[in-house]
Amino acid sequence: MKQYNELSEQLFTIRDWLRFTVSRFEESEIFYGHGTDNAYDEAAWLILSALHLPHDTLDNFLDARITELERKHLAHLVERRIVDRTPTAYLVREAWLKGFKFYVDERVIVPRSFIAELLENGLLPWVEYPEMIESVADICTGSGCLGVLLAHAFPNASIDVIDISPDAIDVANINIEKYGLQDQITAIESDMFSALKGKKYDVIISNPPYVDAPSMETLPQEYRNEPQLALGSGIAGLDHTHTLLSQAAAYLNDGGILVVEIGHNRDALLDAYPDLPFTWLDVESGNEFVFLLTKEQLLSA
Repeated sequence: MKQYNELSEQLFTIRDWLRFTVSRFEESEIFYGHGTDNAYDEAAWLILSALHLPHDTLDNFLDARITELERKHLAHLVERRIVDRTPTAYLVREAWLKGFKFYVDERVIVPRSFIAELLENGLLPWVEYPEMIESVADICTGSGCLGVLLAHAFPNASIDVIDISPDAIDVANINIEKYGLQDQITAIESDMFSALKGKKYDVIISNPPYVDAPSMETLPQEYRNEPQLALGSGIAGLDHTHTLLSQAAAYLNDGGILVVEIGHNRDALLDAYPDLPFTWLDVESGNEFVFLLTKEQLLSA
């Protein structure tokens, strides 16, 4: 920390700090993957958020001088990002998903989900009339981010966001309140379906833990600084998905759908369920990360 504090005495403007931070990130071995994919974007995010400046106003403030207290704060954050490999989202207590800003801290994984992309158009064409969806569940919600996106995709739906972690439920409630959605979204502490007896939904989504055991052993430190409970899912990364496939039908209304993200486990899933007629949904990164099944398909299999 002394090194960073001493250097901070030579850096006075945001331009100085941006150049310095990019250089330090480039020479370090930090891993990107929690909202950015390069040193410049990561540095800009950390600096602007730490100084409570809008992300789209960097050019307006590049030559603004910052206070001694702010310089010490930035030095501390840059050190933690490099030395401790703490994700920037934790350092600045925010993460972004499809234009929505969420509160996050070390109690939840940093939001990232292909399902968020699918919710931008309300799961069309599988949901023809989003306004007619009345009940939705998000299993393994973490920070509650997908629940908030669900509320905007399905404005007339009552939404349950479910997680086994009481810490995650606390964070989810922060984001529910942040967007004023307390009347529409309910956070429920539950080991997947265990506390949902008698409930039925038109749509169930889930971005569950899905990292397989070999991959868990080689995760970058940034991911190891996240709650491991929210990442690993058995030897093949499918333990939570097995539960979803075996139990979801009992919680779906007739005509209801299940949407699940599985990471890079498509081949393992197909090997395990050769008779299930998975529909693979197209997202920006391809069509092998998220599947859809109807209640009827789940029951027939």
